[in-house]
Amino acid sequence: MKGFRLHPLLLSRTSPDASWAHWRRLFFDLAKSPPAPIATEALKRIAELYQVEAEIRGTSADERCAARRSRAKPLVEALRTWLEKTLVQLAAGSSLAQAIRYGLSRWDGLVRFLDDGRIEIDSNTVERSMRPVALNRKNALFAGSDHGAENWAMLASLIETCKLHRVNPQAYLTDVLTKLVNNWPNRRLAELTPWAWTAATP
Repeated sequence: MKGFRLHPLLLSRTSPDASWAHWRRLFFDLAKSPPAPIATEALKRIAELYQVEAEIRGTSADERCAARRSRAKPLVEALRTWLEKTLVQLAAGSSLAQAIRYGLSRWDGLVRFLDDGRIEIDSNTVERSMRPVALNRKNALFAGSDHGAENWAMLASLIETCKLHRVNPQAYLTDVLTKLVNNWPNRRLAELTPWAWTAATP
């Protein structure tokens, strides 16, 4: 399939711009050296959000969205208020202040999950699914060219996206590539994303 390139729309993502797991890790590292009451309090508040996520896991996107708005959103709003009040009491260059500013500067991405039940609170699921690719990245050395490596990476992303949506990657790619070769119209490319494809495929 020399010269074939996948359309960027097929690789679009719905994950948030920022991950609570990454932010939480900053406070976790600070809490390793007690006393660290502020870092410990931040971890406690973030843990409450993860508790909500654990209880609604497996429910529909609409149910998750409703539960997040009623249960998680007040926790998130209270967390931001507390962080802003705490930040002004800290030395600007302290590690704790930097950790707080890291999250506040990415707030729009962090809270996106509250209004969309399809979005996870963090990127851990995606990172775990892509870990085998990262561990075997030396395979890209045999891609033949930079262009070949790019195609390999895009296909790997598509395959992992199929797995997340419980789509058989081989069946999906066989059908989609056949449609593309047969001049599938560009205006209907959105129908070929894994989540749309599985909904339209018996």
